[in-house]
Amino acid sequence: MINNSKLRGLIELVRPELPFAAGICVIVGEIIALGSLPSFSKLLLGFLWGFFLSSPAMILNDYFDIEVDRVNAPHRPLPSGLISSAACIYLAIITMLVGLIVSSFIGLSTILIYVIFWLIGFLYNWRLKEKGLLGNLLVSSSVAITIIFGGIVVGQPWNKAVWIISLMVFVFNLGEEIASDALDIEGDKKRNGKSIATLIGKKNALRISVALFMLMIILSFLPYFLKLLGVSYLIIISLMDVLILYFAIKLLKSQTIVAGKTYVRRLYLTTTVIAILAIIIISCM
Repeated sequence: MINNSKLRGLIELVRPELPFAAGICVIVGEIIALGSLPSFSKLLLGFLWGFFLSSPAMILNDYFDIEVDRVNAPHRPLPSGLISSAACIYLAIITMLVGLIVSSFIGLSTILIYVIFWLIGFLYNWRLKEKGLLGNLLVSSSVAITIIFGGIVVGQPWNKAVWIISLMVFVFNLGEEIASDALDIEGDKKRNGKSIATLIGKKNALRISVALFMLMIILSFLPYFLKLLGVSYLIIISLMDVLILYFAIKLLKSQTIVAGKTYVRRLYLTTTVIAILAIIIISCM
């Protein structure tokens, strides 16, 4: 029997805001590729594909990170004992199977894409997380593919605007990954991780992270200057850039791990909310 506390623990394992953001990224890719709102079925399938690609990775992250979380996040469901390791694995399998089923409704090629990026997520959590930059690059690629996949869903896999936005997402997520590693530096040291922060120090790693956020801001103007997207995009992206710049500076100046993680979370939420706003505005045009 699953009581309310265990149900909350299972939901916390998924970290639903991150799979939700992945689903939104697929929808953004669809809308950018078409320049309008796709059919409801494509929106739903695209969102579910992104959500259930990200979910197993989030769950397995907690499974393989249990010793690190005993140091950095003892309140998490696994180290606290709220959820068993077996239940964690079962949940990861269930979410993976749902992802495969969703992929089958889109097309056979998308099953292959799903399997490839599911394997990347698994290998990252199992072995490659300790490899530092390599692991960061793999995770960022997995996030960026959601935008490209949106183009695939609507039959425009080579859309230029989609690929530029995907590059922006890649750079942004790479910055977030490096920042998160910097904030988890004590746990990484315990497991002999080779994160950038362990090699050059927390503060320097955060500086690299912020520099990547600045690069993303620069890249964000390309679709407008290349006349791939219009004024509406420019207004929306400018708002997002201002917020990213603000939270990035706050992250760099943060004095505690808790404060730093708060600003990383706000960076993610900012991009997700702005993406939703973009969907609403573009679809109403």
